[in-house]
Amino acid sequence: MHVVNRVGERVQKVRQQGFTLIEMAIVLVIIGLIVGGVLVGQSLINAAAVRAQITQIEKYNTAANTFYGKYGYLPGNITSAAATTFGFSNRACFGPSVGTGNGILLAGYPTFYNYGYGQGCGEVMLFWTDLSKAGLIDSGFSQAANSCGCVGSNNVTASSSPSLSAFYPGAKIGNGNFIYVWSGGVNAATGSDGNNYFTIEQGITIVNQFTINSTAPGITVSQAYSMDTKMDDGLPQSGRVLAMGINGGNGQPAWLGGTTTYKYGGPNPGTAASGSSTTCYDNGGNASIAMQYSLSQNGGAGVNCALSFKFQ
Repeated sequence: MHVVNRVGERVQKVRQQGFTLIEMAIVLVIIGLIVGGVLVGQSLINAAAVRAQITQIEKYNTAANTFYGKYGYLPGNITSAAATTFGFSNRACFGPSVGTGNGILLAGYPTFYNYGYGQGCGEVMLFWTDLSKAGLIDSGFSQAANSCGCVGSNNVTASSSPSLSAFYPGAKIGNGNFIYVWSGGVNAATGSDGNNYFTIEQGITIVNQFTINSTAPGITVSQAYSMDTKMDDGLPQSGRVLAMGINGGNGQPAWLGGTTTYKYGGPNPGTAASGSSTTCYDNGGNASIAMQYSLSQNGGAGVNCALSFKFQ
């Protein structure tokens, strides 16, 4: 007896296969590892940049102290007689505030005698040439525009000839930042609080031997906080590391990065300041609270800060 399958009654079952839960879990884990690796990589790169910047500032501070130990003066501040004796640039063409030997870095243009925030001429410019001449820093600063060390009558920018890199070292933090030196402090009524500073800022233009005409924030809030925390107290308006520099709007010292209009400076201590996407620091609008870095704004990613570091 034969069993015959009738046409049309034979059913072929096709198995449709999809991802199992285990396979989907593996894919999600792999995606998570990739995303996590990218984020960790970015964090490591940022941390390395912060470490490099701290090392650079400390290197220049050590170089200045070494120069002082060897010659008895800070670079740039060395007297004309001592500069001639040791083979440094002649200071005779500068005004009375250059080569004072008083331990405070000053500018050389008459408008800024007894003030250290005027850039473009004087001890603040000779600081780098003296360190370079002494072999204490690895970059040569030619001061090519003027035999006296002044930048000359033309504007000096990152793209001019000579450019800013002939006068100032580029900051290791990158992003177009340079490092300059000055003295005075924000609240110094007489033009000097007795402290010298290294400052990191971006977008610098020096105009007609006077001062810094234009500046811009070049450090993120999180980078500024990280450097301040590692080197000091983590607060923008106290200690050795300060959110301070030369105001690009008028060439005067100012707290920087605390308002939406950077060039006019930021709020002073004891005033109320609300945080925003453009602030470097704030106190939540409460004048009784010390200023804090604006880390709650955009995760601290805003490029809103400049920093100054007291000489030690």
